[in-house]
Amino acid sequence: MLNAYIYDGLRSPFGRHAGALATVRPDDMAAKVLGDLLARSDFNAAEVEDVILGNVCQSGEDSRNIARFASLLAGLPITAGGQTVNRLCGSGMSAALDAARSVTLGEAPLYVAGGVESMTRAPFVVAKSASAWGRQPQMYDSTIGTRFPNPDIARLYGDYSMPETSDNLAADYAIAREAADMFAHRSQQRFEAARARGFFEAEITPIDVQGHKGAVHQVAVDEHPRPDVVAAKMASLRPLFEGG
Repeated sequence: MLNAYIYDGLRSPFGRHAGALATVRPDDMAAKVLGDLLARSDFNAAEVEDVILGNVCQSGEDSRNIARFASLLAGLPITAGGQTVNRLCGSGMSAALDAARSVTLGEAPLYVAGGVESMTRAPFVVAKSASAWGRQPQMYDSTIGTRFPNPDIARLYGDYSMPETSDNLAADYAIAREAADMFAHRSQQRFEAARARGFFEAEITPIDVQGHKGAVHQVAVDEHPRPDVVAAKMASLRPLFEGG
């Protein structure tokens, strides 16, 4: 079998929920990154066999197959395929593995793989009535957790969201609150040290965001990090769940 290599990598800044990237559609965001990646590459876009993107929601602007739409928006030829992968939080990694597997099997030499999501723009979804003239529609927020959950799954395995699952794991593995806070604080410090020496500069491409009055500005840095966070302040934050 052949060997698969990663030639380049590019991403948008990470945005907070309802933050600086809140007005940007996920397909537009993916298209911007794809276009910028290929623009700085030595490869011809016509050589791309397939664009494989991980995506979880797929119920709104993700348009079921966001890889295909983002590829077209980025200007790739229609001959490049588009495949969307959903392994929840592992979707982007699965997309990269799918591309690598295809290369090693000799299916084609060049793929683009990655992932995209905008939880801010994930829609509310409403179920169709189960009976004629039904007036009891169920609404779910597709941002977190399952939508239209199967009661048998909840009965057999539980219906925990990600925050609830992390809290359960902390209890199961005896991870103390103090240890979690220490880990988080150290992570913030390490991120800031890497940012200060320019570690992330080559991997981030700015995203244009249109303001309320038509003005366009660029988002070029990650929003999540809090380099000035103080350990004592973290310890004073209220947990999401009682005893968490």
